Amino acid sequence: MTAARTLLQLAGADLTPAKISEASLVLIDLQNEYLAGPIALPGAEAAMANSANLLASARQAGSPVFHVAHRGKPGGLFDRGAERGAIAASVAPLASEAVIEKEQPNAFAGTDLRDRLSATGRKNIILVGLMTHMCVSSTARAATELGFRVTIDASACATRDLPDGKGGAVAAQLIHDVALAELSDRFAIIARDRGELL
Repeated sequence: MTAARTLLQLAGADLTPAKISEASLVLIDLQNEYLAGPIALPGAEAAMANSANLLASARQAGSPVFHVAHRGKPGGLFDRGAERGAIAASVAPLASEAVIEKEQPNAFAGTDLRDRLSATGRKNIILVGLMTHMCVSSTARAATELGFRVTIDASACATRDLPDGKGGAVAAQLIHDVALAELSDRFAIIARDRGELL
C-alpha cells in the first residue's frame, strides 16, 4: 500500500517551514479565557509558553508581530473589558505591536489583518494560537486563499475536547492532531520542531 501523501506533496510544493526572520508572526486568541473557566484548554499553558518563546524570537529578529484577540459580549466569553478576555501576560503585546480584535473565527473577517500583513511585504506568515480546530484553522484557510504562505507551529497551538454526537467526547489531542493533518493537506506547512522556524 502506498504511503499517504498530502495534496501539497503530490503537487511538489515547497514544504520548508518559514523562518521567523522572514515571516510575520500572527498570534491568535492567546487570551486568559483559555486558562480557566468553562473553555479552559488542557494544553493552553504549554501552547502559550511555546508561543512566548517564538514571540521572543520574532522580536529579536525584528519581524512584524500581530496579536489577534477575540471580542465577545460584555459579561460573557471573551469579554475584552474583563480579565478573562485579556491577552495572557506571557504573550502580552508591546506598545509597538498591532492588536486586532475579531468577532469571527477567521481573523481576516471584518478586520484589517489582510491589509496590515500585506503592508509588511512578506508573503510568509507563521500562525500560533487557540484553538487549533477553530480560529487557527479558519484563519489559515483564509490566509491561503488570500495568497499568503502559511506555516503553523504545532507546539504553540491547542484545543479542547469536543462532543462526539453520540454521548461521548473526542479528546483534545486527537482534535488537535486531525485539525493539523487537515491543514497540512492543502492550507499550511506544519512545523513540528521549533528549530525549523529559527
